[in-house]
Amino acid sequence: MRRRHALSLLAISLSLSLPSLAAQTESQRFHQWLDAQWELTLQRQPVLATSLGDPRYNDRLIDTTTAAYRAQATRELQAQLKGLAGFDRAKLAPKDRISYAILKLDLEQSLAGQRFPEWMQPISQIGGLPNFLAQLGTGQSIQPFKTTKDYDDWLKRLALAVPVLDGSIANMRDGLKAGVVQPRAVMDKVLPQLSALAVTDPEKSLFWGPIKNFPEAVPAADRERITADMRKLLATQVLPAYARLLAFVRDEYTPKARTSTAWSALPDGKAWYAHRVRQSTTVTLTPDEIHDIGLKEVARILGEMEGVRKQVGFQGDLKAFFKHLQDDPKYYYSKPEDLLAGYRDLQNKINALTPKLFDIQPKADYEVREVEAFRAESAAGASYQSPSTDGSRPGVFYVNTFNLKAQPIFGMETLSLHEASPGHHFQVTIAQEDQDLPKFRRYGSSYVAYVEGWALYAESLGKELGLFTDPYQWYGRLSDEQLRAMRLVVDTGLHHKGWTRDQAIKYMLDNSSMAESDVVSEVERYIVWPGQALGYKIGQLEMTKLRAEAEKALGAKFDIKGFHRVVLTAGQVPLPVLRELVMEWVKSAR
Repeated sequence: MRRRHALSLLAISLSLSLPSLAAQTESQRFHQWLDAQWELTLQRQPVLATSLGDPRYNDRLIDTTTAAYRAQATRELQAQLKGLAGFDRAKLAPKDRISYAILKLDLEQSLAGQRFPEWMQPISQIGGLPNFLAQLGTGQSIQPFKTTKDYDDWLKRLALAVPVLDGSIANMRDGLKAGVVQPRAVMDKVLPQLSALAVTDPEKSLFWGPIKNFPEAVPAADRERITADMRKLLATQVLPAYARLLAFVRDEYTPKARTSTAWSALPDGKAWYAHRVRQSTTVTLTPDEIHDIGLKEVARILGEMEGVRKQVGFQGDLKAFFKHLQDDPKYYYSKPEDLLAGYRDLQNKINALTPKLFDIQPKADYEVREVEAFRAESAAGASYQSPSTDGSRPGVFYVNTFNLKAQPIFGMETLSLHEASPGHHFQVTIAQEDQDLPKFRRYGSSYVAYVEGWALYAESLGKELGLFTDPYQWYGRLSDEQLRAMRLVVDTGLHHKGWTRDQAIKYMLDNSSMAESDVVSEVERYIVWPGQALGYKIGQLEMTKLRAEAEKALGAKFDIKGFHRVVLTAGQVPLPVLRELVMEWVKSAR
């Protein structure tokens, strides 16, 4: 009786302290629904939760290789779209209408993409579970190794990876039957990566790193147990799974890999490529239109490079200047540690300059780190990893030191602007730290044209910040912009116009001073990741255009800090939505 009375009082108390469902606004209902959907997202993507510093699912790994998983993913997308349709967009607050439109586009594109068998190509030279798992297991990435529980979580997660590795083999076998196969040239790069991971001695494995570096917080008795458990897990399950994958890729898959490079050569490939182009650019430009934009940009940038050649007094034509920049050792560091130190010095320098153009910056800092050796040969020249949301881990600016000739000193200022501040570090981290944005916009969606467009736009701010005073550093800015312009030509050339791998490589070598190893790595990236590289330049062109339109409309009232604030606080948005936000800001600033 007392218990029933207590529950009744509790119910009365709750009814008085919380708004009833009937009294809730449409926006309040929408936010509750978004929060619930985000929680489901973290459960379905536990590694995403780990990357954000949410430890609740650190012991989980979802097997995405099964037909049951794919069917469930389709049902969930359909259910989310149905749930979204249950809200009256007209009754939502203006900011929530933007979230509604973005989520609707995300879900519709994801559902449309279900028709394409991405699952048949689970690994390539630029990524996949085998490499990512090893990154996690080194103890130097997003998986924490600070407490006994952290180690136990990892043992559970690592054990769950074994069926996923075997499932990847099964899916690639299905790909062989269906004709959905990676090109031979890129699979040849996968083999040394897998060989480095498929060792037989647990103590020589990358996964042994955390065992060699136990923190003091892990008691001696736990260390002994964890060491024994890790040795057994690696020796009897994980390393044999890597060995099976290596043997399959070497003996069965690579010999049957295709000789073509075009995505359009795959079954339903033309529609598949068109889908990827739209996802990356968020606009309706056709591959032919993008190709033509690229050709014009390449020609324009070559003209500016010619101006630098004349400014520095180099005797010889532009191709000779390219060769000079490639060959003269004064433009390159000879030691990886010197390159890394140079980027750390730039970090301090640029951090002091950003207040000139920004009145907003991330609370979290970033650190400069070397790309791990096992993946360095095929990894990009640089990349950025966002910080954890709990402040326990800073952002990371990864620098690839595998080939120092692919890391010219004259390219350091622009690369730092792009990957770190005020590029990816500002854009990604400011969004993460914005409590007013729904979580799916803070962490979840990834619009290449916005994210990479911003980073490329950030490069263009160098002179305004006080950088690029050395004409060679300005050449480095042009060189990086040329890379993004060439991507428009080469990506569409490979997948829409029938270009060969060698043709694409030659085009990039003819129009830049990039090292050949870097060009090969870039071209092979576009081969296995079609469309993605288009978002950089398309996004930057739109942001530059938006700024010019805002400056013209506002005249003396134009505030560069205000413009950057509206772009950076948008969260991740498609370019048409960004245009709407900027135009609204212009209207309010008049």
